[in-house]
Amino acid sequence: EVQLVESGGGLVQAGGSLSLSCVVPRVKFDVYAIGWFRHAPGKEREGVSSIAPLDGTTFHADSVKGRFTISSDNAENTVYLQMDGLKPDDTAVYYCAAGEYRVPLTLNFNEYDYWGQGTQVTVSS
Repeated sequence: EVQLVESGGGLVQAGGSLSLSCVVPRVKFDVYAIGWFRHAPGKEREGVSSIAPLDGTTFHADSVKGRFTISSDNAENTVYLQMDGLKPDDTAVYYCAAGEYRVPLTLNFNEYDYWGQGTQVTVSS
């Protein structure tokens, strides 16, 4: 079983910043794609950003381009999601997920096999 450990999140005012982190088991880190997804009440689950630590390829949903940055610390097998310019619409439970790296990198839920427990992000207006 692949266990993903998320941290970060919390409450912030609109325009503020938050950072999420996801620790991935070392045995999977170099060969997997790591993605961040979110799910808000009354809305469909949405892919946010993904990264392939193997080669640094990243992919962002249009809704977060220019505001969110995904990165990886390969020495610490950790993926980060830096969220700037947060909006109330960004409020959701954010999940880290891992799956076999396929080219091109996507945010297709079906390509991610392992999921974290989720962390709440709340943006007040």
